[in-house]
Amino acid sequence: MLSTGALRAHLLAARLAGPVATSREESLRSYRLFAARDPRVLLGLDPEWTWGQRDLIELMADKCGVSADPSNTSGHDVIDPERTLGALDAFAERLAEAARHRHPVLLGTGHPHRLIDFYAALADALSAAGCTVLTPAQGSSIDITTRFGLRTYNVDYVQGVALVREPEAGAAGRTTGAHTHSPLPVRTVLAAAAEGGGPLPELVIGDHGWVCGAGQLGFDAIGLADTDDPALFVGEAEGRVAVAVPLDDAVRSDYYRPLTRYVLDRACLSQ
Repeated sequence: MLSTGALRAHLLAARLAGPVATSREESLRSYRLFAARDPRVLLGLDPEWTWGQRDLIELMADKCGVSADPSNTSGHDVIDPERTLGALDAFAERLAEAARHRHPVLLGTGHPHRLIDFYAALADALSAAGCTVLTPAQGSSIDITTRFGLRTYNVDYVQGVALVREPEAGAAGRTTGAHTHSPLPVRTVLAAAAEGGGPLPELVIGDHGWVCGAGQLGFDAIGLADTDDPALFVGEAEGRVAVAVPLDDAVRSDYYRPLTRYVLDRACLSQ
């Protein structure tokens, strides 16, 4: 079993926590846009409370460990590894609960190049524990507004994990996929599950719009979030996201392997 101390050291060495690649400027820009309710950073969340930029800085300082000083406007953002570890423990508890009750689960990512292996390992472990890993809406088309205009994407699943890819990206099942913050994929997938009369997920696992979009619709949702993704932490504060784990969500994919081992060990799902 990977110890807490060993994982803390890894978080800092891999820059998953501590000083991270996300800049303070990026985070503050996201907080300004969130305060203005820009859908690009709401990620499908419709906040109940009024969140100004200063409120968001205070929240993110509490949830992630970033600087609480509004006059700190440059440099690298910082994530407290103790907050990451605590959130990973809560994340593992939710996985264990799903496994105990053999809940149907849905996994999806807007970071397929970085996080697909992390989620695929969770999908495999939950399936082995008797959970149904849901894959509705395979091949469905979705029009998503991007900075390049309206683009069409297709829903696909790789090792049980939902993602979207451009239609010309190649054969389904390959690990390539598009980076997206949109909640439209999870809404499409959940609508297809409901319309098909199949089971709905008791737990949604992912990031970006997959978590906030599901949480906004009343589904139990847990996920990973960087310091420039305040929506997941606002969702957690307002009670619509069950667990938001603060970490850099865009480091090398192999750097997440110790996190996989840690949460599966603590959820008693190691194979």
